[in-house]
Amino acid sequence: MSIFKIEGGHELKGEITPQGAKNEALQIICATLLTPEKVTISNIPDIRDVNKLIYILGELGVKIKKIKANTYTFQADDIDLDYLESDIFKKEGGTLRGSIMIVGPLLSRFGRGYIPKPGGDKIGRRRVDTHFDGFIKLGAKFRYNKNEHFYGVEAKKLKGAYMLLDEASVTGTANIIMAAVLAEGETIIYNAACEPYIQQLSKMLVSMGAKIGGIGSNRLIIQGVESLSGCEHSVLPDMIEIGSWIGMAVMTGSELTIKNVSWKNLGQIPNVFKKLGIKLEKINDDIFIPKQKSYKIQSDLDDSILTISDAPWPGFTPDLLSIVLVVATQAKGSVLVHQKMFESRLFFVDKLIDMGAKIILCDPHRATVIGLNHESSLRGTTLTSPDIRAGISLLIAALSATGKSTIHNIEQIDRGYERIDERLRALGAKIERISDTF
Repeated sequence: MSIFKIEGGHELKGEITPQGAKNEALQIICATLLTPEKVTISNIPDIRDVNKLIYILGELGVKIKKIKANTYTFQADDIDLDYLESDIFKKEGGTLRGSIMIVGPLLSRFGRGYIPKPGGDKIGRRRVDTHFDGFIKLGAKFRYNKNEHFYGVEAKKLKGAYMLLDEASVTGTANIIMAAVLAEGETIIYNAACEPYIQQLSKMLVSMGAKIGGIGSNRLIIQGVESLSGCEHSVLPDMIEIGSWIGMAVMTGSELTIKNVSWKNLGQIPNVFKKLGIKLEKINDDIFIPKQKSYKIQSDLDDSILTISDAPWPGFTPDLLSIVLVVATQAKGSVLVHQKMFESRLFFVDKLIDMGAKIILCDPHRATVIGLNHESSLRGTTLTSPDIRAGISLLIAALSATGKSTIHNIEQIDRGYERIDERLRALGAKIERISDTF
């Protein structure tokens, strides 16, 4: 176990290139199971969750080769399906939320797929019903071992079907797409998630020979094919990390350039930060954040308090609400942050209150932030990272605070952010990773 020691109050300066998108990489890596041919993927982030999934695929029999930093080849031509029912897999597969997305490709190509109850962030209930309801509609038989919390689906041959998803689940949509591309006949998925990462998955599958219509919309039409071939694919920059770097720049009063952000895939992210009064400049495909001494939260047109809430794409991503909340603590004005999707994601605000932030936790889903307008700095303290996004938010707060902070359980941050301490030091931050001796 390691901890971060941070000396706050230091400005950052320079350029930073965002890592590859974690959420896309998890989907794309699972999709390599759909073909026996070689698939090359570049811009894979070197983070705990992705590395864990790569490890699981290797244990499953996928031939994996690291070509260079962040670039791998995968070839699933000799899969050991018995591994799925082993005690090792039941333990390892349950530590990662993204592992559930191996089920769709395995079911579609090999006729069966199993998964222990997925792990991941403890941010509230995270249903798997959408995934398995979709598989059942495609003709799979479902079974569940309550004692071991182990899910399974089996089918001799999947058949296309019409389905209206009960929620626009990103991982659910990805899983069902991967199951449907090799099914017999036509599948129509309505209320599909349409995030850029789902679009990327669909485009990759099309390059492999899949037939998918409606990409970028919430209605996908998939014509099943007999087999898929190999391909080359590059992962998009991580929009959540881009939002995190914006938060770091603003909270530390720094000038920062974020390189090659893929503006067209950022959706509402720039607009939401601008509503907080933050200046962002588009320079080619970069974001330039000038140094700002203060930033004023906009009011709604009727002069009521601004509300920022999450919604399925093209709405604002829930993964950035924690960063928005932290950034608002030093704004001029007030904002209501409404986290609709997860009932435990705002529970880290007590740590910010201990640091001197003015926040009212209205209920599990809503918090009102009264900005300090940099008239009173946050105070350094000892913190514990409860999940990836709360962890990076607490790190941002610590970087801006007066005095020193210690953050425990930083493995949570490492699950989603590549070498974050090294990259921060290169920009001028005072941060040190040390072994936790307690």
